[in-house]
Amino acid sequence: MRLLIIGRLNGELVTASKIAMSRGAAVTQADGIPQGLAVLRAKGADLIMIDVGLVIRELVTALDEERIRTPVVACGVATDARAAVAAIQAGAKEYIPLPPDPDLIAAVLEAVAADGRAFVWRDASMERVVKLAEQVARSEASVLITGESGTGKEVLARHVHAKSARAAKPFVSVNCAAIPEALLESELFGHEKGAFTGAVARRIGRFEEANGGTLLLDEISEMDVRLQSKLLRALQERVIDRVGGTGSVKVDIRVLATSNRNLVEEVRKGTFREDLFYRLNVVHLRLPALRERPADILELAAHFAKKYAEVNGLPLRPLSRAAQGVVRENPWRGNVRELENTLHRAVLLASGPEIGPDAIMTPEGDALAPGPAARAAQVAEAATRGLVGRTVAQVECDLILDTLDHCLGNRTHAAKILGISIRTLRNKLNEYVGAGLEVAEPGSARAAAAYG
Repeated sequence: MRLLIIGRLNGELVTASKIAMSRGAAVTQADGIPQGLAVLRAKGADLIMIDVGLVIRELVTALDEERIRTPVVACGVATDARAAVAAIQAGAKEYIPLPPDPDLIAAVLEAVAADGRAFVWRDASMERVVKLAEQVARSEASVLITGESGTGKEVLARHVHAKSARAAKPFVSVNCAAIPEALLESELFGHEKGAFTGAVARRIGRFEEANGGTLLLDEISEMDVRLQSKLLRALQERVIDRVGGTGSVKVDIRVLATSNRNLVEEVRKGTFREDLFYRLNVVHLRLPALRERPADILELAAHFAKKYAEVNGLPLRPLSRAAQGVVRENPWRGNVRELENTLHRAVLLASGPEIGPDAIMTPEGDALAPGPAARAAQVAEAATRGLVGRTVAQVECDLILDTLDHCLGNRTHAAKILGISIRTLRNKLNEYVGAGLEVAEPGSARAAAAYG
């Protein structure tokens, strides 16, 4: 865990720093935001603690502009309630009152280290995958993790890292599908000052940030084939070239990659390099879909019910027998991610001592269909509703936006359902935003779609 403290180290922040170090964190300090940004560009960090007296919005804005995704926690005197509220509104994830409480500091560090994700399984098919993952974890072999969207590929990758000899070093994840093609190279390899418009300072890339640890290339099948050749060199020689740089930089990393596509088929089509595929596919872990691991469904549902009751300060309610039946029968095309979102809503909607079947809702606000016949009827009705008298472009727009709502803004999942590439989907969504239409953000649906 790499902790960056931004603010002058008065007595209370010194105490917070010592507590963090006693919990295993490597602490770096910067007096102000410009110095803190310089540290992030040069070394990276897993968590930022910033004095609430500084302009937190300035830091959050700078992080967004430079695509630095390190979470921010504000610190201030316990009696300054207004400052705490302002810090959260400015983009801080949490507020820690000073003088610091050791247990609170430890809880925040643990939450960041776990990244809010838990690895839960019981089914025999998952047990086989986990055993193989743990068997190869302590090696230096590259691992390719495949499976449908939402099955938990990144969660398994983090588990491999946690069981490896690099567990105490950084785990850095790059979502290749979420970063525009023109920016992905600098995101991976970093850039020098002036390398392109907006490159106001040198910045290390994710390869250097992960030095000594593990780099996860999430949804690597979405990477442009031209960039794949540079990635292959980095994996083979363990050296990278910053964009606009004149010299090579050595890196010591273990590489994991995920894909929800069949990479053998992508190689056949020429969209994925064969030599890169073999470099990554030293060990292959395939995550089964949730419908293929039925023993995990209720286990995960109970876990998410407990998690979101605690997060939202609500009483823990178990699933009723009828709700368990509905959850078991659902095909969960969105896999664990869909189940998690459903249980989050159920926790918020439930009343009484148990979570009943009426609280198990779809993103559109309808109860989950209890069987395949009702679901097929709903799909057929949605496919034919209101098509007469409308242009193909209008129908296409509705189909894309409705599918994105169903996937709670997940571009990769929506593109797979629609049968188009993530790049094509992105271009369509940019057109719709330019035309003034509302587009679901990741983790949510459009207000009209969800509540209209």
